[in-house]
Amino acid sequence: MSNIVFLDSATLPVPIPRPWSTDRWAERPSTREHEVVEALADADIAITNKVALRADALRHLPRLKYICVTASGYDSVDLDYCRAHDIQVSNVPAYAAASVAEHVIACIFMLRRQMLAYSSLAASSAWTASNVFCVHAAPIREIRGATLGLIGSGAIGSEVARLAEALGMHVLFSERKGHANVRPRYTPFDEVIRTSDVISLHCPSTAETQGLIGEREFAMMRPTSVLINTARGALVDERALEAALLAQTIAGAALDVLQIEPPHEQHRFVTRQPDNLLLTPHVAWAGTSAVEVLAQAVSSNIASFLERRTLNRVA
Repeated sequence: MSNIVFLDSATLPVPIPRPWSTDRWAERPSTREHEVVEALADADIAITNKVALRADALRHLPRLKYICVTASGYDSVDLDYCRAHDIQVSNVPAYAAASVAEHVIACIFMLRRQMLAYSSLAASSAWTASNVFCVHAAPIREIRGATLGLIGSGAIGSEVARLAEALGMHVLFSERKGHANVRPRYTPFDEVIRTSDVISLHCPSTAETQGLIGEREFAMMRPTSVLINTARGALVDERALEAALLAQTIAGAALDVLQIEPPHEQHRFVTRQPDNLLLTPHVAWAGTSAVEVLAQAVSSNIASFLERRTLNRVA
């Protein structure tokens, strides 16, 4: 029978149904990097959401045969090492496409229609002291007719496009940055940056995409445009974003992810959050239905490995 250890069970708001064939099942709310080897010393199967499993730890875990990632992204696992040492790895693809897409659309409304600013005005004396029935401040920009630039065209990006088009937005899918050959139905990266009213990121964190949006891109963006990142924090240069927001080089941004999570209590966006920034704690994926699908899929993945027919295998 197997020994299963969930390294960061607190990342899921619901329990994972346990496959009937499991023997030992341990859940750790969280696990620090230096605790990984000890936590998995006797484990055959590891479950992780964001606890990194790199070669320097994996080489000390000869019993480990399977890693199940409780997410679509699996950049926290050293796949090359796992392939070379016969450790199977599974993820849960596309489970949160609808949840993340709805979050993106909500952010578009919040930012384009200045809902944070006007909510603050309504709670202040500005409305009660007004001589007329309304208070005008920041310009309210419509959604219909706006151009949405999507960087990433997988399940989530495609679902965002579907919802945006239903709202009357014009959708552009970006070609990869720096690629001269533009595929059919795609638009050059720089053109997407220059012409979009909303730019939304939906690509994985790789060596190619780290710092994808930085000082150069913010300088190219329209002053009325907004940036949304629900993908990976490493895609955006946070210092450059802060400078762009404070200088109002762009109109606003919505971040559901940061480069380091959880952020330090002195993080620039925690201690002095710009008025034109909407910050949420990496929860775009966590719609109730999506979480239930995720939990069941993790259970199914583990059961499939135990039955030697591994599902959703990425290594």
